[in-house]
Amino acid sequence: MNKKPVVPKHLVVPFVLITSLFALWGFANDITNPMVAAFKTVMEISNARAALIQFAFYGGYATMAIPAALFVKKFSYKKGILLGLALYAVGALLFYPAARFEMFGFFLLSLYILTFGLAVLETTANPYILSMGDEETATRRLNLAQSFNPVGSLLGMFVASRVILTNLQSDARDAAGNLIFNTLPAAEKAAIRTHDLAVIRDPYVILGFVVLIMLFIIAVAKMPERQNADHTIRAGATFKRLVKNRKYREGVIAQVFYVAAQIMCWTFIIQYAENLGITKAEAQNYNIIAMVIFLSSRFISTFLMKYLNSRLLLTVFAIGGMITTAGTILIQGMGGLYCLIATSAFMSLMFPTIYGIALEGLKDDATLGAAGLVMAIVGGALMPPLQGAIIDLGTVAGLPAVNFSFILPLISFVVIAIYGYRTLKIPAMKSG
Repeated sequence: MNKKPVVPKHLVVPFVLITSLFALWGFANDITNPMVAAFKTVMEISNARAALIQFAFYGGYATMAIPAALFVKKFSYKKGILLGLALYAVGALLFYPAARFEMFGFFLLSLYILTFGLAVLETTANPYILSMGDEETATRRLNLAQSFNPVGSLLGMFVASRVILTNLQSDARDAAGNLIFNTLPAAEKAAIRTHDLAVIRDPYVILGFVVLIMLFIIAVAKMPERQNADHTIRAGATFKRLVKNRKYREGVIAQVFYVAAQIMCWTFIIQYAENLGITKAEAQNYNIIAMVIFLSSRFISTFLMKYLNSRLLLTVFAIGGMITTAGTILIQGMGGLYCLIATSAFMSLMFPTIYGIALEGLKDDATLGAAGLVMAIVGGALMPPLQGAIIDLGTVAGLPAVNFSFILPLISFVVIAIYGYRTLKIPAMKSG
């Protein structure tokens, strides 16, 4: 029996180009996560307000996903990619005036526009990858492409740790481990704030120019078109079919909770480590370790899908995430931090697997279906501010509030486990 290739030979170059975009938005995601802690200090704001970074970042996905899908449906995958890259570049370059005016709201606006671009890219690139070959290998193909997302994430984390966090003067501490910045007079604080915002600004501005180069490369490259594509927009009828499709509908809900869990685990690992007396820069190293584990597990799980049902793996990994987040909550000290790091191993396959299962068999509805799954990234906008508010409480139920706050990721993994189990037991579930 001839096994179908994951990527046909004639589509390898387009596949590589589109796969590189997964790394590009992974970089943006994970250079931004530590900025919650950075802005909290330098702008002297609460955890809850600093977490508006994530609200703006992931709120852009919710705003732009459906317009992006309609644009791609009307025109083409390639034009969608180019639009996404253009918006991405504009948002990144706006960090220059945001730092000049030293306005937290301006930074939020810049990130909001930047993620307009990411929403268009994800809405377009995911179904584009699914279409580059046989439907039988689509989920494996998407997992392969998504495996390069954490490569970009690792680079983003490295830049955040080595270029940004280590150079923030506002994070300097005295011998007792207390922030010196909090005790300084207003004039010194202002000078440090100007310096630190410039440190935050520069990697984003450089990123903007890198994105423009990528835009040019894809603009001149020959990319495959959708076969027998219907460019007529019948959004109402499509949405009715999608809402009636139980596997898709529940997949969107599962994706909301997955993205929320991922962003919370990676954003607040710094606050968790700081509660143990670890500096921001050192805490980011633990985040990098978590991402290495995530990346390794992504490749391993993609390999396992050759032999094991993807729905079974999703269920098992969700249960693993429940166990490690329970350890994060209940174990005080480095053991809890290690459990939090280990959670990344179980998150690794979730996004592309939920995505692939939910879109199975949607055909022409896949573009708007993809928009719903990208909109699900709004989970990353809604949950982090709530977790930040819990952390600000100090102590909850006799536990450090930062420990207790991981009850939210625990609940998220329960929802994902239920979805995996239901699709495993009822793989053909459609409507109802």
